[in-house]
Amino acid sequence: MLTDVDLPAPGLLWTRWATLSTTHTAIGRPGTWTIDEFGAARDDEDGSWARFALLDGRRAVLYGHHREHSATTASDPPLDLLTGAPDWLPWDALVPLAERETLGFVIWHESGRWSRVRYRDGLADGMAEMAGPLLTTENTITALARLGSRPAAERLLAAAVRAQVSAAHLTGLLGDPVPEPEAALAVAARGGLAPGSAAPRIEPGRRPPMRRVRRLSQGEHDRLVWSAMRDAPESSRPAPPATAELDTLISWLQDRAPHGDGRCTLLAYADATSFSAQPGANPPADRPGEERYAAFRQLTELVRALRRAESDPRYGRWLFLRVETSATGVHVERRYDSWPSWWHDDGVSGPWRTNLREEMDARLPAYRPSWVTLLDPEIAYRPL
Repeated sequence: MLTDVDLPAPGLLWTRWATLSTTHTAIGRPGTWTIDEFGAARDDEDGSWARFALLDGRRAVLYGHHREHSATTASDPPLDLLTGAPDWLPWDALVPLAERETLGFVIWHESGRWSRVRYRDGLADGMAEMAGPLLTTENTITALARLGSRPAAERLLAAAVRAQVSAAHLTGLLGDPVPEPEAALAVAARGGLAPGSAAPRIEPGRRPPMRRVRRLSQGEHDRLVWSAMRDAPESSRPAPPATAELDTLISWLQDRAPHGDGRCTLLAYADATSFSAQPGANPPADRPGEERYAAFRQLTELVRALRRAESDPRYGRWLFLRVETSATGVHVERRYDSWPSWWHDDGVSGPWRTNLREEMDARLPAYRPSWVTLLDPEIAYRPL
């Protein structure tokens, strides 16, 4: 489903973009706003970017991605920004960006209106952040006036609208001498701002016969795997051998018993790169005056040491661990293949799929649970 977008006419948007490109080139900073035969570009140091291109018949396309504000790339459920898009868009550029989830917005102009895919209310796409200086005449003049006086900025933009930008306009804004006058005038001519010049236009694109579209968001893919883990049985394995690492962990827990009676509970998840713990009935107690997180850091090292000691190249390593101690005994439960009922699931946080893949790859195939096939990234996509 599509919706209209309130943006300036493509010609105005182009003129403002080319004017900023000209002035940034003039001061020796051509990298942010640029013009070439493929259209206009903005590239920020943080990796945010935008592209704008004109086609014949007053058609145009604006697309890009903002590192912090393009929430469309992580929408849950996923959002296909190219659903219903016209055949003439630059599909060869857009499809790879969409597949890499680095396409935050795509807006096209046709038949006198700007259009895009409809988002749910409040979902940001980053367009306003990337094209903000171009959205009104005032915004562009304000951006230009940072380099000189406001009257000179107004004269330069007016000349750009008439395609009459000259060296005098640059000198009026930036002073004499202009650092890169010849390069700036070349950009002005390339952008259609100089007498006798015209803005570049790209050829219409062609819709691919098939493309790869995400059908599951990252969160939905995670929840699919986690649900299968909760339903999975444990494969039969020999009990791990007795180790000094387990004795050390038990002693540490008994010493940290919150009521001083040896009763302590450990609920933990661990893989090769991550560790987390949840409070049980009797969670380990902090000691008076102890540095914040000191107990957690110690617990992390103890659990990791135990996991290393109990690892087996055939059976793999456990993922979840439950230890219940008393003054005289201990109960230990390990889960290699399944998500135990005693590990709280908030539907948001859980094992990373890449980490689980690493753990499963380290086992013999016979000891990999059935949900391992769901770790394949292609599960989240469908051809369209």
